[in-house]
Amino acid sequence: MHSLKDAELIHTVALPAAAATATTDPFNLIQKPPHECHFEVELALPALPSLADTKKATVTLEDSEDGITFATIAALASMEVTGAGGVGSAAAIRKVRLPSDVRQYIRAKVVVEAAGGNNTDKSLTMALVF
Repeated sequence: MHSLKDAELIHTVALPAAAATATTDPFNLIQKPPHECHFEVELALPALPSLADTKKATVTLEDSEDGITFATIAALASMEVTGAGGVGSAAAIRKVRLPSDVRQYIRAKVVVEAAGGNNTDKSLTMALVF
C-alpha cells in the first residue's frame, strides 16, 4: 500500500454548487500509454454536512491525450457519497491504481446533484501517492 505524498502532486478543487460540476487541475503523467504506474491516485472528500438527504456527490477520474479534452476512465468506478438523516454524508477516501492504458493527463471531476445543498465550502483532494 502506498502512503508517501509530495505536496506538488496534490490538487484540490472546491465542490460546486448543486446541479454543477468542478474539476481539479490535471496531472501530466509525462509518458503516453502503455505504461506502468508505480503510484496510486487518492481521492478524498471531507464530511459534507450540508449534502441534502438522498442527494449524491459523485467523483470520477478522467484522462486526456492532449490535456484539453477529457473523458471518464471507464475501467474505474466512480466514488459516491449520499446525504442521509439530515446530517449529510461521512468523509470518504478512495485509492486506485490506474490502468496501463490511461492517457497522459488525468484529473478528477466532482458533480453534486440538483437540490444537493450548499457544499461549496468543502473541497475534493486528488493526490498521487507513492
